[in-house]
Amino acid sequence: MIRIAENALQQVRDHGAQAYPEECCGMMLGKDLDGARTIEAVLPVPNVREGNRRRRFLISPQDYVEAEKTAAARGMDLLGFYHSHPDHPAAPSTYDTEHALPWFTYLIVSVIQGNPGEVTAWTLRENRERFDQKAIIITAAAGVLQNINRKEQ
Repeated sequence: MIRIAENALQQVRDHGAQAYPEECCGMMLGKDLDGARTIEAVLPVPNVREGNRRRRFLISPQDYVEAEKTAAARGMDLLGFYHSHPDHPAAPSTYDTEHALPWFTYLIVSVIQGNPGEVTAWTLRENRERFDQKAIIITAAAGVLQNINRKEQ
């Protein structure tokens, strides 16, 4: 299960809409306590991919290092990455599977004709064969607001 602050999820959705028709990307910061991940903040970053940004994204090494530093300064961890799928479902592609790393959480937002839609969360198996979908719980300071994805494997 992945918990994400409501405002952080909205920031991911907004970033996807702003970047459309290209893929947006960013990093997620929070805490991992005994396998329970809580995403408290997201860091939108530019998609530095050269060419075909409608179907691919790339986060610069400098942005990755800055995210690690920001997380450490805030007492958090870099928990994973998010990106959008313009005019495609919020499910990992073969390319996503080939370029992901186990342990990190991957959030995908589908953006259809500029409108953000379904958001899903995934973790890559240790053997790197495929992703497993995780339930997403949206939280606020007062607690859980709603569960937007009930699938847990």
